[in-house]
Amino acid sequence: MAIRTGTQKRRADIQALLTTGSWTIARLASELETSESTIRRDLREMSETGEIIRTIGGAAASGYVEPPLGQRMEANAEAKDEIAAAAMDYLGDQSVRTVFLDAGSTAVRVAQRIRERGDLTVYTRGLEVALALAHPAGPEVVMVGGRVSAKSHGTTGALSDHALSRIHVDLALLGADAVDAERGLGEPTLDEARTKELISERARTVVVLADSSKTGREVAAWAPLPEGWIWLDEHGAQPQS
Repeated sequence: MAIRTGTQKRRADIQALLTTGSWTIARLASELETSESTIRRDLREMSETGEIIRTIGGAAASGYVEPPLGQRMEANAEAKDEIAAAAMDYLGDQSVRTVFLDAGSTAVRVAQRIRERGDLTVYTRGLEVALALAHPAGPEVVMVGGRVSAKSHGTTGALSDHALSRIHVDLALLGADAVDAERGLGEPTLDEARTKELISERARTVVVLADSSKTGREVAAWAPLPEGWIWLDEHGAQPQS
């Protein structure tokens, strides 16, 4: 059965929107001024033909992938440098001795600033972070095992979850693909979101390191964070409730 012209245009509009990243059904319906049931039907049929990829509560373009770490290291570099510098306020707290430092471009910048902090024990799932901290006068570094992401060079999965379930830290510094005051932090996969949620439950203080471009993004999965978590962007700390 032929697809009506109006449906074809709407689905073309959906594909165009998805080239910017993942979108929720509700957001697509609002943007295209149609019902969520119509969008849901479109996404189901478009995913069956391989035009898009379904995510939790929405969809992404079939060719959309998380940018590789090397590319992300250069994006918004000035803002990430400011965030890394501001994170030193939390790492300077005398009560902080154990730290979880996430994978990602901003986390690498933090690692470069604490290479001679022999008083710290740092747990990380980021390969570049561990290498940056491998310094004779540096922290004790514990690499969390698991499956390595080809994009973020961070570990996730059952082995990672098992290791994280056995530790507690004074401070967790987390990266994010998206940040929302109510939903917490967003990631491109369920495994990434689960990892962030798990370590946040085992940290006395949780600080999300994410520049302001991470707001308003739609991603595949969200990790709720404990009450009192802090979002640190290039403009400073923004406590969340």
